[in-house]
Amino acid sequence: MVDALALRPGADVADVGAGTGLFTMLFASRVGPEGRVYAVDISRPFVEAIRERARAAGLENVIGIVNTQQSVELPAASVDLVFIADTYHHFEYPHAMLASIHRALRPDGTLAVIDFRRLPGFSSAWVMGHVRAGRAQVIKEVRAAGFELVEEPVQLDGNYFLSFRKRAG
Repeated sequence: MVDALALRPGADVADVGAGTGLFTMLFASRVGPEGRVYAVDISRPFVEAIRERARAAGLENVIGIVNTQQSVELPAASVDLVFIADTYHHFEYPHAMLASIHRALRPDGTLAVIDFRRLPGFSSAWVMGHVRAGRAQVIKEVRAAGFELVEEPVQLDGNYFLSFRKRAG
């Protein structure tokens, strides 16, 4: 999945819903010391733990951000990629969060969304009861927020992986 994002040294990335920091650490290594990775999570203890892990690994390019339910709390035009893995379904205010993400992305920035497939007869009872929106609804919401669907770069079993590009304006 990280390879599919085609990260280059010096890129600035936001891992929204960073959780334990699995992807944050991978991104930090990939973008190198010239790039930055924002570990964005609503849980302050998660953000602090990620920063500690990054420091212990010598990754000084990781910046912790505690966000809110309505904002990623990133400066305007500060990142090239916003990555959201198994977190989109937690957005209580998807329109506000997507507007915040749109502002944080640079022109032609990328939004990558990985989340659970929500399909009756396929998905588990947990997914059906816990996941707010399926793939089609996510695409609809993200498009309405000023993004265009680019591709589905990797086929996953129980999840989908969508790549969007920020539209101008």
